[in-house]
Amino acid sequence: MDLKAAQMFVAAVRAGSLSAAAAKTRTPLATFSRNVRQLEMELGVQLLERSARGIKLTDAGMQLYEHASRGIDALVEGELAVTSRGQALKGRLRLSIPPSFEPWWELLASFQREHPDIQVAVYTTERAVDLSTEGIDVALRIGPVVHESLVAKQLLRYRHVLVASPGLVQRFGIPTNPDDLLALPSGIWVRDPNAHRPWRLGEREFEPTPILAVNDYLHLRQRAIHGDIVAELPPFLAAEALRDGRLVPLLPDHPFPEQQVSLLYQRQQHPSRVVRAYLEYCQRAVVRYIGSGEVKL
Repeated sequence: MDLKAAQMFVAAVRAGSLSAAAAKTRTPLATFSRNVRQLEMELGVQLLERSARGIKLTDAGMQLYEHASRGIDALVEGELAVTSRGQALKGRLRLSIPPSFEPWWELLASFQREHPDIQVAVYTTERAVDLSTEGIDVALRIGPVVHESLVAKQLLRYRHVLVASPGLVQRFGIPTNPDDLLALPSGIWVRDPNAHRPWRLGEREFEPTPILAVNDYLHLRQRAIHGDIVAELPPFLAAEALRDGRLVPLLPDHPFPEQQVSLLYQRQQHPSRVVRAYLEYCQRAVVRYIGSGEVKL
């Protein structure tokens, strides 16, 4: 297999089109297209489906990409290891994190202060990205992870908290059990606007009737602080408002289930030096999980 053609194939997949890859690598588009077609002829299979909107991997293309991308990344890593011995760590780091995950913003800033020559690209999304096809090095994921092609390093666990403003509690009273929440206006986080999930409060499952349903916890926090709703929030988003009294916790004896936070990367023998540095930094940074639910980084 021609190495240059394989490199161009991987670059095209990561860029989303032959023209974008050609522009990114400053290679004539005709050269890019010719090399990829020659690779397909050499292997006797179609690797890419081409259209005006870009390219799409065939099944054979997906198989080749999964193997070739790791090999090419390993070659690049080997070159960097040889040429940058004794020098500051350099390279690109492509990450995926959930929306509103504020602790990670500061962690990434701190990581880059320690490694100023590492360029970080962050893709914020609530969906489970395909690391291989979307060119992501490490994804931060909440919830259980079962995927044979991925390594999951669990970092911490936490529980969401139910909160409201002191003003709302004064108007409606302090709930003493989940049934009391029926009298309070609530706001919920949803992944699908047509599917509301119940709150699991201790041993009880409670189905709120929300006046607000959004897929943004920062939006919920703002409305809760303003006294409009009772809301379920990640602890790190509620911690400051709980400390200064803008929010108060509700039903602490009916805790939400634990959430698991993991870092995911592709299963391979030797992650790059940049990826290893990031994984090790994250494990050092998440030093403890406070009983109140606040994550200290």
